[in-house]
Amino acid sequence: MGRDCVTILMADDDPDDCMCMGDAFKEAGLRNRFVSLQDGKDLMDYLERRGGYGDGSCSPRPDLILLDLNMPRKNGREALKEIKEHPVLKSIPVVVLTTSGEESDIALCYKLGASSYITKPTSFSESIDVVRAISRYWFEVVQLPPGAEAC
Repeated sequence: MGRDCVTILMADDDPDDCMCMGDAFKEAGLRNRFVSLQDGKDLMDYLERRGGYGDGSCSPRPDLILLDLNMPRKNGREALKEIKEHPVLKSIPVVVLTTSGEESDIALCYKLGASSYITKPTSFSESIDVVRAISRYWFEVVQLPPGAEAC
């Protein structure tokens, strides 16, 4: 049984990729709160409720993080390491969603604690397929840790 409403947080410096994935989640029919951030620094500020993210009602704990690797200020590798070393945040599933298919990136991300590694789709229809697979697996098949907030 899937959750009624989930919060998906995407950290990616490409606004077109964020918009495409947000639209794909809508098209796939998943009822969710979709939040996009531009880099790993914003991601960590959001997760730790620093700066403009101090209000928990505006920055709910995500059920799933989609993380690009190549971003300015703090890249995805650094953010992933920080998340998985944090005593509270480490339970949040992190799916790396990036253009890199390099074996070294894949190996490093799993070593750092990534839950999954997906190479970014190249079309909107592929994005919908990826989102449906993500939705089915993460919100219907597996049990997520408690802590979700209602939409």
